[in-house]
Amino acid sequence: MPKLPTGSGPLLVTVPASTSNLGPGFDFLGLAVSLFLRVRVQGEAEDGTNRIERRGGTASTWPADPRADKLLRAFARGCASFGVEKRALRFDVDSEIPLARGLGSSGAAIAAGLLCAAALAQRDVSVDEMCALGTEMEGHPDNVCAALVGGCTLSVPLGDGRVRVVRQPLHASLGYAVAWPDTTTATSVARAALPKDVPLADAVENPRRLALLLEGLRTGDPELLKLGVEDRLHVRWRLPLVRNGAAGIAAAYAAGAWLATISGSGSALFAIGPHAGMERAARAMEDALRPGGDATSRVVEVA
Repeated sequence: MPKLPTGSGPLLVTVPASTSNLGPGFDFLGLAVSLFLRVRVQGEAEDGTNRIERRGGTASTWPADPRADKLLRAFARGCASFGVEKRALRFDVDSEIPLARGLGSSGAAIAAGLLCAAALAQRDVSVDEMCALGTEMEGHPDNVCAALVGGCTLSVPLGDGRVRVVRQPLHASLGYAVAWPDTTTATSVARAALPKDVPLADAVENPRRLALLLEGLRTGDPELLKLGVEDRLHVRWRLPLVRNGAAGIAAAYAAGAWLATISGSGSALFAIGPHAGMERAARAMEDALRPGGDATSRVVEVA
């Protein structure tokens, strides 16, 4: 883990966004993608208080209340856990990750804060330690573990404070696209929409679909990806919260995507398909989401 000795130059930490769930991988499957949160630790703060200066980005990438900033909270928590002597630092932050769209903005902020604290520690801090602490702060492991580990991850809390993270292989033929409307979906609202109980048939079907999804990701098989993305635990209740969400998913498939679903808890949509077709799929999702407001799309890579 990089160190930041007193008097050294700035430390730069870059953390990716992440999509999560991919249908049946509810609350444990995460995929890091190439939208980034960049943090430059400039040195000591003159007033003795950790401070953030935000550069770039848009209003949609910054928390409304800086006092609630999860990066600073994670940095303080990491310093306490990793035995870092208290220091007040200046953080310059630039983010491409939109807030409350299901693209892991919270997990990325927590990961960045923990990485900054680890760089100040006088001992080696393992990724496993940061994943466990980040999961404790976030409440679920999918986004924060993907942001810390990269690639596609299956993250399972073990009940004793540890989190086991498994890397999921991804076939080289797969391309990725994301689109989001100008409306947000708060995680608390998305979770409140879920039923407290599910039928046994639905609980049984989800792991069946997950098996197909993971094999589709590994082999690049289009049929397995389309069959494997089907979910019965959260998508059917969250999709109505996304303006034109069902139309966006249908548009992605019509444009040639092999998989399309909600990103995390929304309001973004995420699609997988052949590299050559992802620009078309991204634009199709954006156009479908646009009526009633604005929308944005990106072709992304695995980070």
